[in-house]
Amino acid sequence: MSQGLTERQQKWFASVQASLERDTGKTIDQWVEIVRRDCKETKPKARVDWLKEQYGLGVNRCAHILSVAFPEAGGWDDADTLRAALWTDPGSRAILEAIEAAVADFPGLVTGQRKAFTAFSNKVQFASAKPVKGGGVSLGLALTPDASPRLSEPKNESWSERLKAKLALASPADVDDEVKALLKAAWERS
Repeated sequence: MSQGLTERQQKWFASVQASLERDTGKTIDQWVEIVRRDCKETKPKARVDWLKEQYGLGVNRCAHILSVAFPEAGGWDDADTLRAALWTDPGSRAILEAIEAAVADFPGLVTGQRKAFTAFSNKVQFASAKPVKGGGVSLGLALTPDASPRLSEPKNESWSERLKAKLALASPADVDDEVKALLKAAWERS
């Protein structure tokens, strides 16, 4: 199991930097210098807003510049910090660990930590887990809801649009043989 980004995601992030330099005529180092010198904002969203207003940059380009300029803020590639901040509830964390155990032997598995969820990918994302209030977990799967009566259609989730079904998990015991089979089926499709 590797941590971070799939090969496809790595290529996408590299393309963000390449297009930033091509389209703006400034290197990432020049952008970092501009932000550190001129931006008086201290909060991440305010910094993004400043870059958008001052230079007309999109959110992805802003996020990339800021992750280089302020690595101590914990960017998209700081999995440990993101995980610790997200999985604070012991009950939710125990369910996440049960999911991780269920997918641990999947060849090509990439576990990526995002601000709002933990993503599981092969070539593309096949599942995501995010904590919910009360110690549960919402598990998104790259399956259709008709794959199991336990699945429902997700509404307004922050994870990949590929995940067409979700499942509420209340305890680690809910990661049973059926959930393991659903995870495997979603992985096989990715």
